[in-house]
Amino acid sequence: MADEMVQRAQRFINTTYNNGATLGISKLDENGQTGWPVMYALTRALQYEMGITALSNSFGPTTLAKLGELYGKLDETTIPSANFCRIIQSALYCKGYDGGDIDGKYNDRVKDAVVKLNQNMGVSGTYPGSSLWPKVVKGLFNMDAYVTVNNGSDTIRSIQQWLNGKYILRKDFYIIPCDGHHSRDVAKSMLFAIQYELGMADGVANGVFGPGTQSGLKSHTVSLGTTGVWAQLFTAAMILNKRNVPFGSFTATVQSGVETFQSFSKLPVTGKGDFQTWASLLVSYGDQSRKGTACDGVTKITPARAQALKDAGYKYIGRYLFNPSTTDLPEKQIQPGELATIKEYGLNCFPIFQTWSRSADYFSPSQGAADAFRAIEWAKYHGFKAGTIIYFAVDYDAMDGEVTDYVIPHFRGVMRTIGENSSYGVGVYGPRNVCQRVADAGYAAASFVSDMSSGFSGNLGYPLPTNWAFDQISTIKVGSGAGLIEIDNNIVSGRDYGQSDFDAGADLGGLDERLDEAAYRSLMLQDVKAYLESIGVPETGGDGWTDKDWASLGGISTTEAFNEVVNADWLFTSLARTLRMRKALIQAPVLWELRKLNPLDFASDAAVKAGQMDDCSTGWGQIFAATAIKARNYCIGEGIINGEGLDYTSKTDLRNVWDKLHDDEEYNVRTVAYVLLWNSDVLGIDRPDLSGNLNVTQAVLAQYNGTGPDAEQYGRELMGLYNVLEQYNALSRA
Repeated sequence: MADEMVQRAQRFINTTYNNGATLGISKLDENGQTGWPVMYALTRALQYEMGITALSNSFGPTTLAKLGELYGKLDETTIPSANFCRIIQSALYCKGYDGGDIDGKYNDRVKDAVVKLNQNMGVSGTYPGSSLWPKVVKGLFNMDAYVTVNNGSDTIRSIQQWLNGKYILRKDFYIIPCDGHHSRDVAKSMLFAIQYELGMADGVANGVFGPGTQSGLKSHTVSLGTTGVWAQLFTAAMILNKRNVPFGSFTATVQSGVETFQSFSKLPVTGKGDFQTWASLLVSYGDQSRKGTACDGVTKITPARAQALKDAGYKYIGRYLFNPSTTDLPEKQIQPGELATIKEYGLNCFPIFQTWSRSADYFSPSQGAADAFRAIEWAKYHGFKAGTIIYFAVDYDAMDGEVTDYVIPHFRGVMRTIGENSSYGVGVYGPRNVCQRVADAGYAAASFVSDMSSGFSGNLGYPLPTNWAFDQISTIKVGSGAGLIEIDNNIVSGRDYGQSDFDAGADLGGLDERLDEAAYRSLMLQDVKAYLESIGVPETGGDGWTDKDWASLGGISTTEAFNEVVNADWLFTSLARTLRMRKALIQAPVLWELRKLNPLDFASDAAVKAGQMDDCSTGWGQIFAATAIKARNYCIGEGIINGEGLDYTSKTDLRNVWDKLHDDEEYNVRTVAYVLLWNSDVLGIDRPDLSGNLNVTQAVLAQYNGTGPDAEQYGRELMGLYNVLEQYNALSRA
């Protein structure tokens, strides 16, 4: 929603500073919306008015020092110019305060706004009155809020204000937000406050949980009856970790809360604010001298290493299911015979799945599904039993918006695939915020927390996830000689212990591989087109439609249909490998039905959407919802997939499934594979398998189109297409 005064502030910047050219920026959108672009512009304008030549978006030490040097504080007696005042007035509006008429006058309206700003920041005791001091100005020129927003906690806001008011005069302490939410800046401010109370001088205190801070805290245990600033700091740390205790003195209520926190974090339950408890409240890794009973690593567990780990008290070992690299970290993937060694030495193993997962653009629903299919395959290959939780990695500092836009949709794909195609569970490895949000979305049963990365924004300011299973806090070496091994040391919650016994393992021989597109894509397309043309299916049109009418009414060409199928090769390959059938068998009807889509199909779709029909064939595979329900029910009954059976006579079930078939291409293609398996049962023949039995293949393809002469012709025509596709799939797996 546009704010008229913010819009006037944007217009002021554009008209005064040559549409931003004077400030080294582009012209601002005059949209009346506060955001970083306008705050950066105002920062640069302020610098320009002070004579700073190297303009920057950052309100850094140079800008701060120049303010103090030139003016000391800003008010009606020191504001140097009308434009300077307009910049201040504009910034006040962008913060939600009344900045007057943006008329260059530091009048009563501006003064009242500054008084309110100082109060909201918690610094009015230090900075009484209506003057703007340099650190307050710095806080004005950013996007921090100083009122409770987005369901923030009033108690947390009071702690933020208390920290600002108490420590604002210290050199390296800057005003933090007072929005009722814990954050990276608040976490760092707590460390500064503790360092100041330990007696560290300005320039020594740095907001880092280093040796001096740790040593000092060991002498400041707080317990029942403690009052004063150390009790305040401790209870603040508890509240910031979402513990429901009062801020202030160490009361019996606080003691009870501490005991609960210690139990949850697997600390010794003392009821006191001892060093380990302080550490766990202040930094994600806590006390790194803590000895865990779980570990993870990229090194093979040999008998000597297994004995060294066992002697050191380790019971649970995290190992990787798969390593896409054949040269980097050659022992990262579970090695042949390794799980037998783990079992022999009385240890357990919990599996981790990671390929890349180190930037936002890796994550998507389709990548989640692909990862899940591959994880299922490798978990079965290694022999992990049903019920095993597989930890899927988010191995980077994902911003909260990236978690929303990329990571959670990715895990939706993981969960759907794991849930439908296996008896495994889903876990998440990553920073605290990632783990908690994925868990809250219902896509992870347990979290493996990357707490060693204490500087991650997803760890700073976030409590330990409620479903944490393993807490990774330090890298250490264990053993000596042949038993020497470097591991990540993990604390164990008891929510997951991994597996102590393993199946024989599945054979991966003979499965389809991804198409070697560089070698075969263009050749495969040529042969597909040639075959289809040989049976009367041209590149476009056909079935009585002219090329022009076909295209104008939504029909697609052979090349377009082929590209859709090959672009989804990850899905066809994953299904074929999971179901132990030939990929070409799933591809053939999908490619055919895509190419054969015509205006009559689109009209039927529209009729179902309008409620004029209950069902019609739809989507990539042109499947009826009733057929999909029957096929899926069969596969559920046979233990091929998981799920609850539906009623194909129910209009509600029909419509829900039809919508999925129509809107969700992945769901549609999965269902094609299940229909082909069901067809074998309908016909009373063997299921399609890796043998690629041609009689079975043609029979289930014909059944895809029903019964009778038309279906038989359909089967013959699709058999030819199958043979073309299988030729190149075979070359790719050779």
